[in-house]
Amino acid sequence: MTAARVNKLEPEGAYHVLARAQELERQGADIIHLEIGEPDFQTPGRISSAGIEAIQADRTRYNPPRGITELREAVAKDAGARRGITIDPDEVIIAPGAKPILFFPLLALLESGDEVMYPDPGFPTYKSAIDVAGGVPVPIPLVEKNEFSFDLKVFDDLFSKKTKLIMLNSPANPTGGIMPTEDLEYIAKKAMDQECWILSDEIYSRIVYDGLEAPSIAAIPGMRERTIILDGFSKTYSMTGWRLGYGIMPKSLADKIQLLLTHSIGCTAHFTQFAGLEAITGDQSVVDEMVSEYEKRRDAVVKGLNNIPGIQCATPRGAFYAFPNVSALKMPVNELANRMLEEAGVALLPGTAFGPYGEGYLRLSYCNSLESIAEALRRFGDFVGRLS
Repeated sequence: MTAARVNKLEPEGAYHVLARAQELERQGADIIHLEIGEPDFQTPGRISSAGIEAIQADRTRYNPPRGITELREAVAKDAGARRGITIDPDEVIIAPGAKPILFFPLLALLESGDEVMYPDPGFPTYKSAIDVAGGVPVPIPLVEKNEFSFDLKVFDDLFSKKTKLIMLNSPANPTGGIMPTEDLEYIAKKAMDQECWILSDEIYSRIVYDGLEAPSIAAIPGMRERTIILDGFSKTYSMTGWRLGYGIMPKSLADKIQLLLTHSIGCTAHFTQFAGLEAITGDQSVVDEMVSEYEKRRDAVVKGLNNIPGIQCATPRGAFYAFPNVSALKMPVNELANRMLEEAGVALLPGTAFGPYGEGYLRLSYCNSLESIAEALRRFGDFVGRLS
């Protein structure tokens, strides 16, 4: 018998669909992959070279659990400048990927029965982390007409004395939405009035379009001392396999997270941190180039989807996902996504892979070439035509 804390865990939908798609490919099927949220660009050469040079320089040893000083100083300077806040290096925690910055603050802050609000549809690990930490998940629906920001009426109805922490994600997976400043200010006031915490997942903060910026709730006066910022290198620098993320939080909490790191993973790989150091201190034009290419793909995806009868797709303002409304097709989205894979050879995700409020939507990752995207849209259109 396994413990209750792990019995609620479920596989992440993207990996499940990827496995099925790869099995179909082994059987000879031609599959276009729009299911995985992973940049299709190579890690920039200067970053890989820095990692290789670090290995050759024997930077393959234990290092401080909270991360090397050079990288924490660079993160504090870079992240602070981008958000208009001052960050002390001692408020920065380096981790092997961003997911520890989801799990460990919850372990450090939650008592059994504490409630945690989180976006639905949202990244599946949010609910899993809350469950493992002994909290009570409280999903808040995202509203399409408000650029997929919180339904603030539901937020008000469910906010209670038991609310200990609120999770935010902007720009968001799976919707691509950016939370408006006025919504962040509304949530911030609630958090300050009750002295609850905010965990703000800003992993896509550099991937924004149309000349926009994604505001951080940490920049609102009074919020620094109760906000945990989650960020990392995977999405911005196409470094998913390097497993390098970071958290920014009050030093008193960072000290506790350091202990959780000490007794779980020990430390983040030494040489990957030097690659991360090069990533944020070197030439940033490669990030601009990747974002420019994503924007072209976004425009192609949105235009193509909206040309398909029965599909409506809002324009995402950030991340690299489209979240079309397919409710007019009158088919449960899990069935629709399965049939798209099996019959059309297009791997994508049902909105319900991100929570019950995702019904009526599909998620497409446009981390693929324009040519592949065009072919996927053609197949999508043909499939919908056969349905009607």
